[in-house]
Amino acid sequence: MEILRALEIPLKVLFVLVSVALIGIILLQMSKHAGLGGAFGAGATSTVFGREEEADPKRTATTWLAVAFMLLAFVLTYFASR
Repeated sequence: MEILRALEIPLKVLFVLVSVALIGIILLQMSKHAGLGGAFGAGATSTVFGREEEADPKRTATTWLAVAFMLLAFVLTYFASR
């Protein structure tokens, strides 16, 4: 039982770090119609056929951070219920 108690504090710190990173990466992502330039078609200037979203590293990082956030939330909820 002491091992679970010792593991709880580092998991909480990791949860806060993942939460802040997830907020930051979401705020850094470019929206489809960013600003007034999106109204005139400036949002699709990355390539001829628009931006390739599957290869976007920010989108991949957002997915992994969201998965880590959910897993840590479930684990910490389990610790809190004991």
